[in-house]
Amino acid sequence: MLWVTIMISRVDAAPGGFQLSEFIQGYWRLAEWNMSAAQRLDFLKQHLELGITSVDHADIYGNYSCEQLFGEALALEPSLRQQLEIVTKCDIKLLSAKYPQRTVKHYDTSAAHIFASVETSLKNLNTDYLDLLLIHRPDPLMNADEVAETFVQLKASGKVRHFGVSNFTPYQFDLLQSRLGFSLVTNQVEVNPVNMFALDDGTLDQMQMKRIRPMIWSALGGGSVFTAQTEQANRLRTVLSNISEELGGAGLDQVIYAWLLKLPSQPLPIIGSGNIARVRAAVAAKELSLTREQWFQIWEASKGHEVA
Repeated sequence: MLWVTIMISRVDAAPGGFQLSEFIQGYWRLAEWNMSAAQRLDFLKQHLELGITSVDHADIYGNYSCEQLFGEALALEPSLRQQLEIVTKCDIKLLSAKYPQRTVKHYDTSAAHIFASVETSLKNLNTDYLDLLLIHRPDPLMNADEVAETFVQLKASGKVRHFGVSNFTPYQFDLLQSRLGFSLVTNQVEVNPVNMFALDDGTLDQMQMKRIRPMIWSALGGGSVFTAQTEQANRLRTVLSNISEELGGAGLDQVIYAWLLKLPSQPLPIIGSGNIARVRAAVAAKELSLTREQWFQIWEASKGHEVA
């Protein structure tokens, strides 16, 4: 495991000057970390010391609890808000005891729901503005004109400064962008050695074309690279272990982060761990540099065949 302690920086996430940190701290499992408010605050301050200023949330995380847990910690030291870029998402409606009237999990990109979700997120996160709001999943019933007008009103009110999407195809991204007079600033998508779909469907090509840095969720495949007993996972572990040795004993997770960082779309990986040692290790992966052949060894192990 590479244990170099380094600081990372804010970088332009999209043309126009909007910045996020090179790694982003994900809080989708915050409710599982079993931390007190003081411990949550301490963790926040520790990753800020590493230069991780961007935090990723969604209204639904932790069955609608994670934003509030984060906001409770931030309330203990409100001045930290000025050091943060808070990202959150909306449009998924879960079946939950909090909403007993719902009969089916679904998406909702109506103006009414987006407005209501933003107000709830602001309250839960203990802030009066969001740096970035994302539509969480593509909605087959999304009216692009309605969503765009909602974004315009939220921006004019100062409640949301920037907007983007998550899990959108290039066509879905372009549809919403076509209705806006300002630019969407990211598409948050899953990319890891187990799931490389975004490398093949044009998503990362579009981000590179627009000079927009994608945010990457599930960078480690939810841990499946390390635990699954599939042929794909077994192949990947063998190749990752070999490359780890070639890189002087880097952790397998660090090799994966280095593999992602080599992508020319310059992705911003989201770190999902609540263990600050794992966060430091992830950031240290920035010091690793894979050769082109090493990169394609991982690609081949995932696909199960060589390039054509």
